[in-house]
Amino acid sequence: MPPSIECTPVTGSCPAQTFHARDLTITRSMALKPFTDPRTMTGSTTDHMLKVTWSNSTGWGVPEIVPYAPLALDPTATVLHYANECFEGMKAYRNKRTGKIQVFRPDLNAKRLNMSADRIALPSFDNDEFVALLCAFVAVEERWLAWSGNSTILEYDENDFLYLRPMMIGTTPRLGLAKPNDAMFLIIATKFSSWHTRPLRLLASSPEESVRAWPGGFGFAKVGANYGPTLQYQTRAVSLGYDQVLWLFDVEKRYVTEAGGANFFVVWRTEDGGVELVTAPLETGTVLDGVTRRSVIELVRERLPEVSVTERQFTVGEIVAAVDSRRIIEAFACGTAYFIAPVAEIGISGRDVTIPLKVEGKSGEYARTIRRWLEEIMYGEIDHAWGVAVN
Repeated sequence: MPPSIECTPVTGSCPAQTFHARDLTITRSMALKPFTDPRTMTGSTTDHMLKVTWSNSTGWGVPEIVPYAPLALDPTATVLHYANECFEGMKAYRNKRTGKIQVFRPDLNAKRLNMSADRIALPSFDNDEFVALLCAFVAVEERWLAWSGNSTILEYDENDFLYLRPMMIGTTPRLGLAKPNDAMFLIIATKFSSWHTRPLRLLASSPEESVRAWPGGFGFAKVGANYGPTLQYQTRAVSLGYDQVLWLFDVEKRYVTEAGGANFFVVWRTEDGGVELVTAPLETGTVLDGVTRRSVIELVRERLPEVSVTERQFTVGEIVAAVDSRRIIEAFACGTAYFIAPVAEIGISGRDVTIPLKVEGKSGEYARTIRRWLEEIMYGEIDHAWGVAVN
């Protein structure tokens, strides 16, 4: 819950500390977007958006779902000048057994959005109310997970999903660096068919030239300032034939952090012959507490006791040593967008280091297994607490 706020005796009332799903109003679009085969509509925004405004004096307003439309912002809005914006990435799926829609671990996205908002001086909200509003919005957009505009169980592509983008921006019309007095919370959605990511080629960054995140910064928060400054280096990587950047930190140690905007995992054999799944730790503040990352760690610890899961700082030199000594087993990136994406090659200081792909040359065995476990939960093939139904 957000921190309590003391009422002022003068007004006799308090600013609303959170929005409430019970207050939601819905204005349905009278001109729905043309709907054909969803595979031809990848990236299309849906018919509606959800928005709630906030002000320092009155708190949160009434949430509303309205037809999708451009926002009206003053040119001096703080988001345009001081980067007061944060967001989440989530997906909604149809349960393959029941045909109903469900979302994956939305409580974690709510908590992370609250944390990100706090980092950039935006208001907080109640996590349960966030989940309730999200589910209400997804229910309104149900037709986007159907083949022909209706929600009958037999007429949808079972592998499609909606990509959900909750976000918050500072809207105070004022030049001058200060905490915003006004903000807006929104949820939009885009349509995607299932993603079958090919193995990735990563280019290890040069910390002397560019660093994505650093201790004491904001690499742990999902804010736009974490992403825009990476595009120059990413563009260079793509021009050299790579898909993304493997971000390193510390000029001397060259610690591995993230792969593009995704968390990064390596599976290797340890010196004593054991199998270890290793990823960068959260404590340094240089990587995002990814929902997929957390799910991978929890599932492996629960279902593969023979694999040691380690969250620690590790270097790109350790990867090279594991490859050269043939201890490397596989590597993969994970996140809402990439899901589970096997890594085939890493460009390190002019050398392309090859990572094994033992499953048809497309994936490692652990990545394939973990991906399948997550798909079973996300698409409702098994009952699991992480799959939250939309009523």
